[in-house]
This record gives sequence, C-alpha cells and structure tokens, in this order.
Amino acid sequence: MNAQENKIKEKPISLDARRHFNTESNTSHKAIIFDSGTLISFAMNGMFEELRELKKVFDGKFLITQEVKQEIINKPMNIKRFELEALRLNQLLEEKVLELPVSIGIKDSDITKKTNEFMQVANSLFYMKGKEVKILGLGESSCLGLSVLLNEKRIKNVLAIDERTIRVLLEKPENLTSLLQRKMNASIKIKSSNYKIFKGFKVIRSTELVYVLYKKGLSKLKGPNVLDALLYAMKFKGCAISSEEIEEIKKIG
Repeated sequence: MNAQENKIKEKPISLDARRHFNTESNTSHKAIIFDSGTLISFAMNGMFEELRELKKVFDGKFLITQEVKQEIINKPMNIKRFELEALRLNQLLEEKVLELPVSIGIKDSDITKKTNEFMQVANSLFYMKGKEVKILGLGESSCLGLSVLLNEKRIKNVLAIDERTIRVLLEKPENLTSLLQRKMNASIKIKSSNYKIFKGFKVIRSTELVYVLYKKGLSKLKGPNVLDALLYAMKFKGCAISSEEIEEIKKIG
C-alpha cells in the first residue's frame, strides 16, 4: 500500500457548519455539542472572543456535558499550566456562551446512561495482545449520548470533534482498524463489528468553525493570509487535519 492509499481520506469541509449557522432556522431547536478537543483548540489559540462571536451569529445552543466540563474546566483548573485557559472557558460558561444540557431540560443521569452504553460498545470493538482497545473516553461518549437525547427531542445538532479516531468511527468505521494499527504501531484484531450504534451523527471540526468565522467576517484580523493562519492554528493545537485538506478548504474561499 503506497503512502497516498495509506491515508484515511477525510470528508471535505462539511456544509453542516454553515447550515447550522443559518439564523433563519428555529434557534430553540438546534445545537452544537462541543467535545473537549475542539474547545481546547480554541483555548490554546486564545480564541475566546471568536467563540463569543460565533455564538452570536449561531443564535442556538453551544452545549457541553458535565464530562466535558470536567475535562476542560474542573481538572485543568488545578494544573498551573492550564489554569488560565480553564478560567476563561469557565467564564464562557458563566456568560452562557457555553451551556450545560440542563438548560434545555436534559438530565445528567440520562446522559450518563447513554454514555456508558456507547463506551461499552466502542471499547469492545477491537483488541490488541489479548486486551480490549479503549477508543472512546467519557467526554466523547457523553457527547454521543447527548446527541441521541437531543434527537429524541427533535433538536437538530452537530458534534464538534477534532480527534480523528472518533470521527472515523462515526463516518468510516471500516477504516478504523488500519488507523489504530498505525496509531499504536501494533496489530489490531476486530472483536466485533457492531457499528450500527455509531451511525447517523453529524460531525464538524474546529477548522470548519473558524472557516465560518472567516466567511462571516467575524475575525478582527484582516489580510490575505487570515484563513490560512486560522486553519493552521487549529491544526497545530490539536485538530486532526492534513495540510492537503487545509489547501482544499482555502480553495473554497
């Protein structure tokens, strides 16, 4: 297999981000569910004001689960290296830029139940050296659980996830074995192919969010290199996106 074939082909930049930012839709019936990684990408780039601006034009809900809050606020609040970012993310929560599911009547206990279901299935799909491979954590699984509960309430939603493994699981699970083998540099065996539970989710990345930011003129930066700078900033702070994909996005303009 050559290097080109060995790559997991990502979807081109999704229209889901732009469709979600269409302010003509019923704003009480749409939401973006943020995983930890996407918010960390924004935080590590100091782009808190940009999140505020996106929220203004989105005019829907920016939701995080208690599990994600634990990962981006509670835990890092006690780590000096990340304390400032945690404080500033907590400020977004206090300002209701970010909100918890209770704001739309969803109980944490219901999310926990769904979270455990997703973790149990996902973390029993593959095994390496006789042991199950953990591919989903609490934060990611809770986002999936919340999405299911929003669907039950007929609230349109999309997941903002930067981590490649979960995106491949949701979008192209057949490619997951080869991805894990490269990531872990070891032979991975399929224990189960129960992917049905992971179908039907819509996923965007931080790069798509900054693309919307750029297209709507919300960035205070001006000049021909702004989009390039925004996209690569997200890439170098954790968003799993290739340089080739970035160039494709830039061609969209």
